Amino acid sequence: MSNVTNLNQFRKAKARSEKRAAGDANAAKFGRSKAQRQLEEAKAEKARAALDAHRREDDTAP
Repeated sequence: MSNVTNLNQFRKAKARSEKRAAGDANAAKFGRSKAQRQLEEAKAEKARAALDAHRREDDTAP
């Protein structure tokens, strides 16, 4: 005799694996790690601070 296959379980497992693959593709395409985000924010803050340090004050303002 052959084994009985539950088609609902097979269908759900296939859907889960497809959803996982789509999520992994999106993470690779759009996602950044926490360390990457923090590094980018730190670089932006450093650039902003350097720009502010070179700003000239206007003494003629009322």
